[in-house]
Amino acid sequence: MEEYREQYRMLGLRIAFYRKKAGLTQEQFSNLVGCSMGFLSRIEANNGKKIAGISLPMLFRMANVLNISVCSLLEDRM
Repeated sequence: MEEYREQYRMLGLRIAFYRKKAGLTQEQFSNLVGCSMGFLSRIEANNGKKIAGISLPMLFRMANVLNISVCSLLEDRM
């Protein structure tokens, strides 16, 4: 996973961008997608020593809750 550190960081930034655009707090969003707020915080930041990975089902749930395509979370532009 280390070789993809920058991609994980950018994914986290895009998740945070779309979450905020939807007007959701980390607490609200984490409740809607079924994860802890701590996990969501690590995903969105991804700037520590250990990379926080994300499963495809979680990525699909996040996109669904945000009412966007999964591609939107993976694209280089917002």
